[in-house]
Amino acid sequence: MNHSIGRRDWMLASASLTARLSSQAQSNKFAMPGPFRGRVVAVNHPGSVVNGTYQAEPIRNMLHRGMVELTGAGGWPEAWKFFFQPGDVVGIKLNPVGRPHVMSSPETVREIIAGLNAAGIPNKDIILYDRYKAEFYQAGFDRWAPDGVRSMWGTAANDPTQQRIDGYDPDHYMDMALTPPGQDVSNLTARRSYCALFITKHVNKLINLGVLKDHQSAGVTIALKNLSHGLVNNVARSHSTPTLNACNAFIPAVVSLPVIREKAVLHICDGIRGVYHGGPFAKPQFVWEHKTMYFATDPVAMDRIGWDAIDAQRVAVGKKPLAEDLPDPPNTNFIRRQPEHVEIAGALGLGEYDRKKIDLRRIQL
Repeated sequence: MNHSIGRRDWMLASASLTARLSSQAQSNKFAMPGPFRGRVVAVNHPGSVVNGTYQAEPIRNMLHRGMVELTGAGGWPEAWKFFFQPGDVVGIKLNPVGRPHVMSSPETVREIIAGLNAAGIPNKDIILYDRYKAEFYQAGFDRWAPDGVRSMWGTAANDPTQQRIDGYDPDHYMDMALTPPGQDVSNLTARRSYCALFITKHVNKLINLGVLKDHQSAGVTIALKNLSHGLVNNVARSHSTPTLNACNAFIPAVVSLPVIREKAVLHICDGIRGVYHGGPFAKPQFVWEHKTMYFATDPVAMDRIGWDAIDAQRVAVGKKPLAEDLPDPPNTNFIRRQPEHVEIAGALGLGEYDRKKIDLRRIQL
């Protein structure tokens, strides 16, 4: 087993919680925050959802415009060729948690696959992924994937400890002295989160397809948390109880793993619908039609802008900003949300948090 320590080997994540990273990955120019630090493209289309149904043609137009604006390329194929070339094996990290109301949509995923095809990536070199096989199938991802596109997951189904290591790589992990109540902090399995073999062995580049949601422990779940809680095991320890909440430290520590930081080259947020309260699940009363998609190589900047969008909707319906709100059982039970994980990620060099330095490009179709 290779226990060599990566370039971000020791770091102080927050409040005396230290994280040790054991991971290596080949450096590349697309590593977070990527070539467009601080740039976020927001494309709105009023016809992207009609009578509750996603509309394929408007979403296709949103993706085309967003990718071209992000990269400055001359057209759709060129935008994808900026990131990908034949020989790449590209993973797409999906998000099924808010199913059926707010999740990675087939219209969005199919168009992303079409973009990869335009860059010369055949379907056999595209892998759709989520952490649990059961949730992957419950969301229906298998039913609408084009022929030849592969599917992977970390493990078959959730287990109470989330510490099964089948499907995970013992050479790539984040070690933090944080365990669920009642577990021994000296137990390496209990204090480590191992990366999925999917990201360490099977793909060399990753598209992070998040959704726009409030989260009762992390504050927001958009780009950063889609990586931190989807690509490693043993994540429940980050928010074990309403008072034992360490998402502010856990999320940036995981995303700092070199194998994640180097391979996650493009972040797209499917914000056609969003969740402004009670997340990560999507209760219908807290879902709104945002009709916007976001594009970035910088996940911190994307999450900062998404956080603003969620707060704007909360204020519009008479709620406090998510960082100031109190528990609202049974919708939210944590004493305090921790959206500060976004700023901490910025402080660790994963992207741009300062709103004054974020280049937000709004496009109305």
